Amino acid sequence: MAKRSSKFAIIAAVAAMVASSPAAHSQAPKSIRIGYTISLSGPGALGAEITLLTHYRLWVKEVNAAGGVMLSSIGKRVPIEVIEYDDHSNLDDAVKAVEQLITQDKVDFILAPWGTGLNLAVAPLLFRGGYPDLVVTSTSDEAPEFAKRWPNSFWFLGTGTGAAQAFVDTVSKLGAEGKVGARIAMLSVADQFGIGLAKSARRVLKKNGFELVYDRSYPVEARGMRQIMAEVKQLNPDIFIAFSYPPDTMAITEQARALNFNPKVFYTAVGTAFPMYKQHFGSDVEGVMGIGGWNPNAPESKAYFMRHVAATGQEPDRWASPITYASLQMLQQAIERVGKIDRAAVIKELQTGTFQTIVGPIKLKNNLYTELWYVGQWQNGEYYGIAPATLPGAHQIMFPKPAWHSE
Repeated sequence: MAKRSSKFAIIAAVAAMVASSPAAHSQAPKSIRIGYTISLSGPGALGAEITLLTHYRLWVKEVNAAGGVMLSSIGKRVPIEVIEYDDHSNLDDAVKAVEQLITQDKVDFILAPWGTGLNLAVAPLLFRGGYPDLVVTSTSDEAPEFAKRWPNSFWFLGTGTGAAQAFVDTVSKLGAEGKVGARIAMLSVADQFGIGLAKSARRVLKKNGFELVYDRSYPVEARGMRQIMAEVKQLNPDIFIAFSYPPDTMAITEQARALNFNPKVFYTAVGTAFPMYKQHFGSDVEGVMGIGGWNPNAPESKAYFMRHVAATGQEPDRWASPITYASLQMLQQAIERVGKIDRAAVIKELQTGTFQTIVGPIKLKNNLYTELWYVGQWQNGEYYGIAPATLPGAHQIMFPKPAWHSE
């Protein structure tokens, strides 16, 4: 990895090769230059590394090991060259980095940053620049509107209402069977992700007859959750839900264990499906529910899992990670079908084509990926998708969540 002296910090030359000028690229490119800004530092760094960075680098390594991306216009494969910036989990730095990728580095394609906020900040730039925008770490009710506003953008993690409704459908069935009460405590991180999902959840919960006995947001960089979780425990809710980010997910679960707060349904969001969650909490992950999920028994999933472990030494995230890798497979297939570096044609192919990926065939609907898991649960050491229950490989819910073990 090489360093460039700029406020964005790091440029990764994953493939060591000579970068050609735009004019030369149009004739006989020696590489496909792909850039991205990513949170290598700041509060988003943990999620960005596990979900995006590992997969960006894994994909580039595998593509280049196979000879590169096939361009039929020149009759050969060309390797990928990468330019990587650190946005420090900061909106302004992310915008400046993408501006530099477009105007100075003049890269061929740009991959998405991590998190809803940063994706929304850079989306207008990618639209004006004519770059396909594969948004793989954003859940928002406005995704359908964003896809219309920026037709170059593609949204892979669904909507807040979809996530809330899938969770409510799951617990409503338990309520109808007389297994769980209607009193819910809810936490949400105070950024676009948490605000959006909490808003959707309030609406859906009220519509389905649930009672919110606790509803609180907390800052993105909150330190410790003991006081909040102590307040939640005193209310003795039947169901607990937190629209959280990885550091919060860890802290919330840690404090729930320490306080012996053990509702029948315990749900945390981003980070629940991360390998570190299982590594840290061991058998106490059993029965914990969270956002996302996957079907680990599908042959494509098994093969991806093994490659990921072999390349990185760790298991993948069981939610956005396989979707991230699948989006990169789609990008490669779209470029190869077009046969040349033509961003407008690649966007058109992504809008209309069907792609073979590690999560199965994907055909986007109005630039949205709709066949995705919204609710998962740790069962016997694996994080299975449980809702929507109509998806292949869906597991029945484990209920109630087993008690925490004594620390």
